[in-house]
Amino acid sequence: MATLHGADAETVREALERGEPLPGTAGFAGEIDGKLVRDVLGREPLFLEGTEATATGETEDDAWAFEPTALEDPTPVPAGGVVDADEAGRVVPADVERRWTLPDPDPEPDHETALEALDDAIRTATDTARTAEREIAVAFSGGVDSALVAELLDAPLYVVGFPDSHDVEAARTAAEAMGRELTVVELEPADLERAVPEIVRATGRTNAMDVQIALPLYLVGERVAADGYDALAVGQGADELFGGYEKVVRLDHRVDAETTRGAVREQIRSLPDQLPRDVLTIRATGLEPVAPLLHDRVVEAALRLPDDLLADAETRKRAFRQVASRYLPEEVAMRDKKAVQYGSLVARELDRLARQNGYKRRMDDHVSKYVASLLENEVEGEGEVEDE
Repeated sequence: MATLHGADAETVREALERGEPLPGTAGFAGEIDGKLVRDVLGREPLFLEGTEATATGETEDDAWAFEPTALEDPTPVPAGGVVDADEAGRVVPADVERRWTLPDPDPEPDHETALEALDDAIRTATDTARTAEREIAVAFSGGVDSALVAELLDAPLYVVGFPDSHDVEAARTAAEAMGRELTVVELEPADLERAVPEIVRATGRTNAMDVQIALPLYLVGERVAADGYDALAVGQGADELFGGYEKVVRLDHRVDAETTRGAVREQIRSLPDQLPRDVLTIRATGLEPVAPLLHDRVVEAALRLPDDLLADAETRKRAFRQVASRYLPEEVAMRDKKAVQYGSLVARELDRLARQNGYKRRMDDHVSKYVASLLENEVEGEGEVEDE
């Protein structure tokens, strides 16, 4: 079994020695030279066994893993963290050394310089993704993020959603504008019921929001894998890096920062909690995730963007859209999008299934309760088969 994911050992070793948080990788995690490491954005999952499990001797396995389901009481290694491998299972996250922290460079005052740096970084990231010996398809929603990834990777496009969903229609019109073919993966409610237990097992998460976000990734990944591809490219990270959320402009109660740039940094810091869900979901389909917009070089360029190239009241992700318009039709580069769980109608249909099965909206967190019931029902069914 590989002990280091996402980057070669020499690159990670040098990053440790120099304290370099963005050493030119797409993320990494694992064991090297007796240390457990996880990159500064947590792009690769890594978990420690909880101290209670190891203290009581409930597990005899290794005290760390890349998947939460391999441990009795998995606890994520904090992004940027370094732990002595011998201490795994005996430390809590608060005590983990943070070897790397997110850089805080001054903004680039010249707009053209900032845009050229971002363009170069995105091209570097997609060129790097293409050089790997793997067949890549793109999870395509018709929005600017996945469209730019698809254009620069020149990879096949797949969209997933219910027949009347926003994402399916948006992907069709965007693919037509780009002169590209599109494979549509149309969903029905039974697909959600079947996939939910697989996602929960892979990610260790049962809350409704995480499952709703993971479902489209899992279901499109299934089809991509069945069609013979090795990897699934996604546009993840663009909203966090480039100012894609309304709250970074409004600066309301949802953020602590007083500037758009500060609010964007807050969103970037949320990535280590989100990304393991997506990575583990895609890998559960047998595919390797590819996220060019989360490459170190892109992150570096994004961190140098000034407020007025991030977002304003009229346009969000301003710099990113300006770069994208160099490669995409204007209508695609400037298009707004819906979050995948809403654009695909997965959230609506999962809510409907929950209510049909007796989990009414008046119940607290009714969809999460329904998700848990699907897993319980499957476990009970497996037990009945074993009894026979």
